[in-house]
Amino acid sequence: MSMNELETLRQENARLNEQLEAMHAQLMQAQKLGSIGVLASSITHEFNNILMTVINYSKMGLRHRDNDTREKAFNKILDAGQRAAKITTGMLSYARAKGDRRDPLSLVQVLQDVLVLVEKDLQKHRITLDPRFQDDPYAEVNAGQVQQVLMNLIINARQAMKAGGTMTIIVRSNAQDGMGEIAVRDTGTGIPAEKLAHIFDPFFSTKTVDEQGQGGTGLGLALCKDVIESHNGRIRVESAEGEGTCFTLRFPLVEKPALLAG
Repeated sequence: MSMNELETLRQENARLNEQLEAMHAQLMQAQKLGSIGVLASSITHEFNNILMTVINYSKMGLRHRDNDTREKAFNKILDAGQRAAKITTGMLSYARAKGDRRDPLSLVQVLQDVLVLVEKDLQKHRITLDPRFQDDPYAEVNAGQVQQVLMNLIINARQAMKAGGTMTIIVRSNAQDGMGEIAVRDTGTGIPAEKLAHIFDPFFSTKTVDEQGQGGTGLGLALCKDVIESHNGRIRVESAEGEGTCFTLRFPLVEKPALLAG
């Protein structure tokens, strides 16, 4: 093969790699928008509740002149406003997150920023959330990418518990392995053994075409695996039919930033 042919082949490979990276980014964005769509109804309902709290306590503050009643009303309005700000900040951060910047971050905080967006959706579907923070491990991660993986796993777990159930989310350090872990466990239908080995394969899905919400394309878990492995981490799954499923994300531990350590 001549030098010209080798150079042409190199350029073609570079062009194809750029196209693959662009398609991967588009798929990640499409999955993110799908997550937002799944949560939209519950978040809208939550904002309606917040607005009703603000309106009702504003009326109470206007009706009553004593300081104690007015202070109570103001505190309730403040709490509602802070709750609304937390949701909008989390949603905007999740929707806008781009790029591949990574920082030493608390895995507990990364998870909590997702939970503020999903907790009302879980309540709506009769899911009891049981967060367990055994400690506060730090890992060098891209917050937006990891939150997207967590959102995918949480929505998948919720969809596996159609009649309600319990979702346990554990954050812990595994000092022996030097890894920080986030485990998402459900009490749903579980995954058949013959399908379990293929769930991270592109275009393989355990969902039927008529299921609502995110998923069904077979790309969600494949993208999750790509994201975690790009962080030098691992994603593993354990499942038993009729008992539930547990996905565990593992990241190399890093030191807590000096500014926060004090």
